[in-house]
Amino acid sequence: MNNFRTEIITQPHNKQIEYNSSVLFIGSCFANNIGSKCEEAKIPCMINPYGTIYNPISVKNTLKFIIDKYQFSEKDLRYENNLWHTFSHHSSFNNSDKEQYLKQVNKNNEDAHLFLKEADFLFITFGTAWVYQFIENNQVVSNCHKYPNKSFNRYILNISEIIDIYKTIITELLVFNPTLNIIFTVSPVRHWKDGAHGNQISKATLLLAIEQLVDTFESCSYFPAYEFIIDDLRDYRFYDKDMIHPNDVAVDYIWKKFESHFLSQEALVYQNEFQKLSKSLNHRPFNISSPQHQDFLKKVLQKLNQLKIKYPNVNISKELSKIKSEIL
Repeated sequence: MNNFRTEIITQPHNKQIEYNSSVLFIGSCFANNIGSKCEEAKIPCMINPYGTIYNPISVKNTLKFIIDKYQFSEKDLRYENNLWHTFSHHSSFNNSDKEQYLKQVNKNNEDAHLFLKEADFLFITFGTAWVYQFIENNQVVSNCHKYPNKSFNRYILNISEIIDIYKTIITELLVFNPTLNIIFTVSPVRHWKDGAHGNQISKATLLLAIEQLVDTFESCSYFPAYEFIIDDLRDYRFYDKDMIHPNDVAVDYIWKKFESHFLSQEALVYQNEFQKLSKSLNHRPFNISSPQHQDFLKKVLQKLNQLKIKYPNVNISKELSKIKSEIL
């Protein structure tokens, strides 16, 4: 027996990501992982403008806020532990200055509105079907902000609830941006606090709901990130020290699968060219002022300019500025 694992093979997606496609990632921390890989490849993307979100209702609420260009105001804010926050945003946004907080979250929402309006792809990653409902106002929260457990009613969504919610929001998304391609994924990160059985029930609920949505909407499809970890790699050596989160090797593996499934041939060629330049950009010399290094920088600058001419829609202004600042 020569094959010791059940490798999952996917065919190229019918809609391909080009080097200048706009891609929005929303959802669990796994959306951050793949979104970051996309960002490193210099493909125009936006990742979680509200921070990491795990459950389908919070993802839906976020998309609705973005479509409507909702303006958060003082009535949406709460103050706890000397910090302002909303239950719609991740705790990384928390701020002791109320005005700064509102300015940041509203700017992010406006940017997301403009980005989603022109986006080619929207990736939605569900992490769990379990939700926390704030008892005071019945709001399903995106983040509990370390409030005591007694402040929340915890329950699991059923398949029909998720389908009904997403039939509405997908219709709104396609009215807002008719050419949008929507790809669902389920995070392979196990929510161990739900218990082993509770986590499996949760993931199964998400998978069954997505299956019906994909069958209903031609613009929707599914990418098997969950299955790549659970059924393909299927080994604890592909997990981090916590034995819960996929490690860098696993993320790299799924990114390679993502590339072959979604990226066009031109995008793959472009990414390969940029990765070669990226290694040069990250080079750390012993002496920045040496003639040899200065010649090296000039050659890198020339290659960056050539890349900009070949791929005019690529934003490499940061890389160009960095190299120019180091040339004496």
